[in-house]
Amino acid sequence: MPAVWMVASSFVFATMGVCVKYAAEHFNSAELVFYRGVLGIFFMAAYARATGTSLRTRVPAMHAWRSVIGVMSLSAWFYAIAHLPLATAMTLNYMSSVWIAAFLVGGSILLGRPSQRGASQGPLVLAIVASFAGVVMLLRPAMDQNQTFAGIIGLLSGLGAAFAYMQVMAISRLGEPETRTVFYFAVGTAVAGALGMLVTGISPWHWQHALWLPPLGILASLGQLAMTKAYSMSSTSDSHGGTLMVANLQYSGIVFAALYSLILFGDNIPLVGWAGMALIIVSAIVATVLRANAAPNVPAEEH
Repeated sequence: MPAVWMVASSFVFATMGVCVKYAAEHFNSAELVFYRGVLGIFFMAAYARATGTSLRTRVPAMHAWRSVIGVMSLSAWFYAIAHLPLATAMTLNYMSSVWIAAFLVGGSILLGRPSQRGASQGPLVLAIVASFAGVVMLLRPAMDQNQTFAGIIGLLSGLGAAFAYMQVMAISRLGEPETRTVFYFAVGTAVAGALGMLVTGISPWHWQHALWLPPLGILASLGQLAMTKAYSMSSTSDSHGGTLMVANLQYSGIVFAALYSLILFGDNIPLVGWAGMALIIVSAIVATVLRANAAPNVPAEEH
């Protein structure tokens, strides 16, 4: 069941990406961020009420900082989805695991501290290098199609997601339930989106176009809840291997996005792009397994 929940979560996130891509034809990124946040607020408030989870927090500043980082990453991701093939944008965002592994390696090198568990960091470094080689292969077609800027923004969305994830880890260690964390992220998203709309303006409203907006917040919340369910069920099984399997199944979202790219959008990704995507997936899985030795029992990643 944990595996089923994780695959379902990945499918939901990929489907949300489809809605973003269609909605981006009629609304700017600030509007998409705003509507995603507003709908997420109502959905998560209702879920918290149904589960009896209090939304009162003792660490509002940490939630605010997590929201700032998360909104920057989310905005970059939405921009990448609008201007790149969906599979490419999803893959770049899912590189957060590789970025976290890079932070772990870089931190231990700067501090002069070897792995606490005595394991060599050589395989982890190789996974990181291989992943960035995959990025070069994946973005090569984008450069040929004058999409270099969008590719860089997509890469930064994964970097921002890694920073946000580390903040979520810190909040989780203080005993904050993930429902509360997701709720306050939705609040921060709505506020940031509203501020952005003051600069970018509001697009003309047509109800046919607006039909793509409700799924943004609903699917994002459902995907996060399904991911949380998968991790919570795997953690209660006392199986470290089971937890790692569930963590790695999140990359099935890239497969779903690739299918959407081919079927719905007819995206033309050459063979070198697909090879780069495969290399990133394998490297991210390896990095997830290896980094688990350095940061065990961490909460779910968000997308």
